[in-house]
Amino acid sequence: QVQVVESGGGLVQAGGSLRLSCTASGSISTIVAMGWYRQVPGKQRELVARIASGGSTNYADFVKGRFTVSRDNAKNAVYLQMNSLRPEDTAVYYCNVADFRRGGFWGQGTPVTVSS
Repeated sequence: QVQVVESGGGLVQAGGSLRLSCTASGSISTIVAMGWYRQVPGKQRELVARIASGGSTNYADFVKGRFTVSRDNAKNAVYLQMNSLRPEDTAVYYCNVADFRRGGFWGQGTPVTVSS
């Protein structure tokens, strides 16, 4: 009922930057938070960064100081600016949208590959 679409992933050299975008659409009630998670084969999906509708943020320790999450509530969009990328950042990055009434929804993911 809620569609979540990510974009912006790709291949980048170590030390480079990428900007991920995520937009939610469809049967939205009230979005209370949007966030980015990542997953590597054989590992659990983990939080990267999350932002509530009021602006409060959460960051994983491994991205603090390098990544910045932001949002545009009017567009139901969230962004992840990734700087100083490392090979260990290589993963599929997923957007999650938390709707107050309808629960959580995931995008299909956008792959990020950081070369050494």
